[in-house]
Amino acid sequence: MNEGRLERLRAVRALVRPPGDTARPGVRSDINVTPLVDVVLVLLIIFMVVTPMIASGVAVDLPRTRNHTRSPDDGKQLVVSITADKRVYLGATRVDDVREAARRLTDAHRSAPDRPVFIKADARAPYGAARALMQELHEAGVDDIILGTEEQKEGR
Repeated sequence: MNEGRLERLRAVRALVRPPGDTARPGVRSDINVTPLVDVVLVLLIIFMVVTPMIASGVAVDLPRTRNHTRSPDDGKQLVVSITADKRVYLGATRVDDVREAARRLTDAHRSAPDRPVFIKADARAPYGAARALMQELHEAGVDDIILGTEEQKEGR
């Protein structure tokens, strides 16, 4: 029975290949780059979509200044945001009031004293809200405070 099966297999091979051709097909060694390009483009799109979402804190309309010093957002700052309606956020977490924010920032600053406090106060927020936060931080001994601003474009 095994012999009959071998004969049928040889007959099928003879029909598929021309007579005398017993060589196996060669291995293709060229690289297909198309799938690689597809994956790289998908990763590029993902990073382009996700990168703006990485910004720390809550989105606020920062005041504009002419003398604007840029510093890279390396993620080391303790970010506190004050919105136009005086709501206070630590990172993206809402805090009850300025005193609670100052207490939490002081605790975080004590555990990592090299991290400055970055205050992002909305341009429409009352100055007193930002001043009260700075006063609380100053009384707690936190002196490394950065006020966030945006660069004012020429002609405006």
